[in-house]
Amino acid sequence: MSTASPLRGAAAIVGASLGGVPMAPGRSALEILGEAVHGALADAGLKLSDVDGLFTGSSYYFLAGLSVAEYLGLKPKFCEATMVGGSSYVGHLLTAAMALHTGQCEVALICYGSNQGSGFGKLKSMAETPLYEAPYEPRYPISSYALAAARHMHQYGSTREDLAHIAVAARQWARLNPLAHAREPLSIEQVLAARLVSDPLSVLDCCLVTDGGGALVLVRSERARDFPKPPVYVLGAAAATWHRQIGSMPDLTVTAAAESGPRAFAMAGLAPKDVDVLELYDAFTINTLLFLEDLGFCAKGEGGAFVRNGRIAPGGALPVNTNGGGLSCCHPGMYGMFLLIEAVQQLRAEAGARQVRGAEVALCHGNGGVLSSQVTALLGTAATV
Repeated sequence: MSTASPLRGAAAIVGASLGGVPMAPGRSALEILGEAVHGALADAGLKLSDVDGLFTGSSYYFLAGLSVAEYLGLKPKFCEATMVGGSSYVGHLLTAAMALHTGQCEVALICYGSNQGSGFGKLKSMAETPLYEAPYEPRYPISSYALAAARHMHQYGSTREDLAHIAVAARQWARLNPLAHAREPLSIEQVLAARLVSDPLSVLDCCLVTDGGGALVLVRSERARDFPKPPVYVLGAAAATWHRQIGSMPDLTVTAAAESGPRAFAMAGLAPKDVDVLELYDAFTINTLLFLEDLGFCAKGEGGAFVRNGRIAPGGALPVNTNGGGLSCCHPGMYGMFLLIEAVQQLRAEAGARQVRGAEVALCHGNGGVLSSQVTALLGTAATV
């Protein structure tokens, strides 16, 4: 008796588009979202009236599902707006696959838009006060990630130079991406000399603050080959949440990716060695290091050595964050959507100068809160189904 998940390959992405990347001055978050939605529908050869499943989230709108549906003129049969930070959209991929598989909708739309860069120009603070941490006056969210970085350095001997290799690799990928916000050359020495924001993280260890939006269109796999572009199949996905505040994180060096990753791989029937391209949520350089370890690409404590010598840069053995990531491409507040769109472009062989030759399997890993919510997804071409 087969133990394969009935969701493996049951849904496919048939439309994908960015909107307002990297900056869209004078436009609202919903306008940026709308551009991405219309682009994704055009990519799929569909109309708004075809959409009956809506999956979205926002840090601007309390009732995001209602606001987006109203703005787009949709009356969805199924609406899901779970908000767990930047990982939400990778989580929506799993929920959309479930909704399609069970007949709750026929055409699922996942969408996001933000004007954080031009509208605010800085990181948007959390709405609530972290009860047990507020007396220490942390800089949210960077102090939380700096705490994790400092602990990893203390426990395993990783260094600021190791993290600098991650920033430089992201920039090298961004230099191949015409839409990336930061494309000027970057060296290890520049990262190490950059202004510290929260020790041991410098300004160049931090993500950008930009505008941007994205949208994906999904259908059941039996319909997928009827669309204009090569379908990208959802092979596996899993989520795990271990805490909200960094002070409640059980181990500062181990994220819930250590749980979501193995479950996503099990659903897909794959292992880290099968992955051709990784898209990891790099709000800070320490994220990339922790996720490489927790997802099984190297052992715990070995991430620092693993990322050296161009291993994750263009031409390296393991392509990571091929659009430049949140560190150098764009980061409008929540980055999960952009992981998925870059993976789709890679698997369709549409990534231009940054294309990973022969890419068949992509891993996308989303992070929300302060290393709080972790969602892992594996996508594949028709050859993997």
